[in-house]
Amino acid sequence: MRFAIKTRPEHTTWQEILDVWVAADEMEIFESAWNWDHFYPLSGDLAGPNLEGWTMLAALATGTRRIRLGCQVTGMIYRHPAVLANMAATVDIISGGRLELGLGAGWNQQECDAYGIELPPLKERFDLFDEGVQAIIGLLGEPTTTLRGRHIQLTDARCEPKPVQRPYPPITIGGRGPKRTLRSVARWAQQWNVITDDPAHWRELREILLAHCADVGRDPAEITCSTNVRIDPDKDLAHAVEEAAGYAEAGVDLVVFNLPHRAKPEILDRLAGALTALT
Repeated sequence: MRFAIKTRPEHTTWQEILDVWVAADEMEIFESAWNWDHFYPLSGDLAGPNLEGWTMLAALATGTRRIRLGCQVTGMIYRHPAVLANMAATVDIISGGRLELGLGAGWNQQECDAYGIELPPLKERFDLFDEGVQAIIGLLGEPTTTLRGRHIQLTDARCEPKPVQRPYPPITIGGRGPKRTLRSVARWAQQWNVITDDPAHWRELREILLAHCADVGRDPAEITCSTNVRIDPDKDLAHAVEEAAGYAEAGVDLVVFNLPHRAKPEILDRLAGALTALT
């Protein structure tokens, strides 16, 4: 079992996020750290502050030296895939090859309505997502990319300089949709992240993913399976560790601990100590 952390950039300050990531960077037990790609908070006062995810990643890359970093996950609807590919290459270079490229189809109706961003119906949204992933892979991995999709058109498009990680940073696809999302995971992802109700639900989704892998000829061992466990500030850490142990028994490779709002670095010391029983 491997471990990571996630900090929600809502209702917090840059310094508080940085302090936690720097502390996690010094603890070998945490292999990666994640934020999210939203522009509004998802809890509490929805008119409150929320730091933008990708500019944070670039800054956090300069403040850390070891820990891998990523956005869980980037909404494909928010940025043209060619722009996102250039952003990813740059962050991978800034971090010295530590980027985890988190991708998802997007879902937040409130943000889209407020910013005038189209949120297509599900089928069209996942068609766009599939084309976007192909565009990003081509731009990061090939000298030039031409794509004649319904939603994405590229003509001898370049993305230079290339990322440090070759052929491209590992892709994490987030979601649980059995028909489209899990098939996209089987085709392209190096990591699958999903939040489920319990380990039994996770096993059901895993079986669907295995069927998609068999269908597309993908070795499922190539895909890291991760899930998120929330640390409830009103409960002791043993509750979260017990939940993580249940997912480990089910076969999850990586547990990402969602830290409480405005968490202090001291929580990582306590969490690392509590996790020693699972390592």
